[in-house]
Amino acid sequence: MTHRPSRATLLFGLLAVAPLPAAAETGALVAQGCLGCHGPNGAGMGPVPALAGRDGAELRALMQAFRDGTRPATIMDRIARGYTEAEVAAAVEHFAGSR
Repeated sequence: MTHRPSRATLLFGLLAVAPLPAAAETGALVAQGCLGCHGPNGAGMGPVPALAGRDGAELRALMQAFRDGTRPATIMDRIARGYTEAEVAAAVEHFAGSR
């Protein structure tokens, strides 16, 4: 008697080896959540500052300050806590590399 894997097993196997999104893709996806306030392409909108083209270390430090409550905020403190370190790093790379 031979054993044949089920379709579900084969599908799960294919999904398990599917490539993860590249960092650039992840950054672009995470960045989409920023554009509602920070404007198209992160260029800034009214009193909300631009993210595009800013120094990556500065953006990381700002996000950390929002997360730990050392920077006054209206809503960014709560938003910043919703992202993982990897998501912040990907979004920072995305915005720091754009103009």
